[in-house]
Amino acid sequence: MIENGKTVQVHYKGTLADGTVFDSSEGQEPLEFRTGVQSVIPGFEAAVVAMEPGETRTVTIACTDAYGESSDEMIGLVPRQSLPEDLVPEIGMMLEMHTEDGSMPVRVVDVDAENVTLDANHPLAGEDLTFELTLVAVL
Repeated sequence: MIENGKTVQVHYKGTLADGTVFDSSEGQEPLEFRTGVQSVIPGFEAAVVAMEPGETRTVTIACTDAYGESSDEMIGLVPRQSLPEDLVPEIGMMLEMHTEDGSMPVRVVDVDAENVTLDANHPLAGEDLTFELTLVAVL
């Protein structure tokens, strides 16, 4: 078991249940992070800290240990007139919404004549994630 506070280097490939690759370190430097500081999703870190350098394993992380369940509370209507005049919202478009607590990315999920529906859930919320992991080094 790798101790908290250690820096690790990991190559990874993340896929969804249908086999779609959503992220990968292929062709790049390995992902480097410090354990115990919650800089990666909990299930990812839990899998890595149980590995030995040079080991490769495949793990499936339930959405609750990844980006959580999708929440209807994170979806809301915004009047089109409150958007900038030059913005033409399209489904799938990513926008940045400014709130009293700061800014957050939101995705346009519906557009009609009067409103735009925005989803502030993480794009991978509600998804179980499968990772092929290779622990490159513990520094």
